[in-house]
Amino acid sequence: MSLVINHNLMAMNATRNLQTSYGALATSTRRLSSGLRVGTAADDAAGLAIRELMRADIKSMNQGIRNANDAISMIQVTDGALQIIDEKLIRLKELAMQASTGTYSSDQRLMIDSEYQAMCSEITRIANATDFNGIHMLNGHLSSNVHNGNGIDSIGALKIHFGTGNDSAEDYYYVNMGTATASALGLGHLAGAKFAAGNALSGTAQDNAGKSISTQQLAQQALGAINNAIISKDKIRASLGALQNRLQNTITNLSIQAENMQASESRISDVDVAQEMTEFTRQQILSQAAVAMLAQANSLPRMAMQLIQG
Repeated sequence: MSLVINHNLMAMNATRNLQTSYGALATSTRRLSSGLRVGTAADDAAGLAIRELMRADIKSMNQGIRNANDAISMIQVTDGALQIIDEKLIRLKELAMQASTGTYSSDQRLMIDSEYQAMCSEITRIANATDFNGIHMLNGHLSSNVHNGNGIDSIGALKIHFGTGNDSAEDYYYVNMGTATASALGLGHLAGAKFAAGNALSGTAQDNAGKSISTQQLAQQALGAINNAIISKDKIRASLGALQNRLQNTITNLSIQAENMQASESRISDVDVAQEMTEFTRQQILSQAAVAMLAQANSLPRMAMQLIQG
C-alpha cells in the first residue's frame, strides 16, 4: 500500500469496522436491557408477525378465563337463590300437608293459607331480585332459547364467550335459565294451570291446583303442584350445575393453552441472556480494538511528513 496523505484508507477501514461493531454492541445492549430478542421488525420480521398474533391470542385466552370465571360466579349466585327457593318450597309442602288434614277448622286453614301465600310472594321476590352485575337470572329474561345480541342489551339466552374466535362449536356457550317465580312454578294466587301428567284433577280443579290451600280439597290438590314446582326448580339447578362443570373444564383447558402459547411466544421473543452476553462481550472487544487501531491509523500520515521534512 502506498504511503499517501490525501486519503487515509487504513483509518477509513478502521472507522467502518468500528461502526459495525459499535452498532452490534448497541443492539446487544438494547436486547439485554429489554429482555427481548425481537424488539423491532428489523430484528426478525417473520418472528415479529408470529409473536404479535400469539400475544393477541394469549391476551384473549386470559380474558376468556376471566369471562368463564365470571359465568361461574353468576351461576353460583343463581344456585344460591334457588337453594333458598328450595327451602321455601319445602315449607309450602309442609303447609299443604298441614292444611290437608281434617283436624283444622276453616279459619285455621285461612291462617295457614296466609303463610302459604306469603311464601309464594317471597319466592317471586327472590326470583325477581336475584341478579349478577345487573343481569336478572330467574325472572324469565334468560329463559328464551333464542339469543339476540344485535341491540345495546342482549336478550334471550345469555352468551358466555371464552374462545379467541367466534365459532359456536368452540368459543362460547349459551346459558338458558328457567323462570323461578311462584307463578311460573305454578304456585300462589297468580299461578296458571300447572299440574303433573296423569293428575286426576280436571277443569277448575286443575287451574286451582297450587294456587291456594284455604280448603282441605285445595290443600290436597296443591301437593302435586308443589312436587312439580320442586322438580322444575331442580331441573334449573341441575342444568346450572352441569354448565358450571363445563366452564371449570374450559378454564383448565384455556389455562393450559395460554401457558403453552406463552412458552412458544417466549422462544420467539425473549433474549437468551447467556448467548447475548457472549455476543455483547465479543462486540465490546471488537469496538475497543477498532478504536485502538483507528488511533494508530490516524498517526500514519505523520510518517509521510517525516519524509517530507527529512
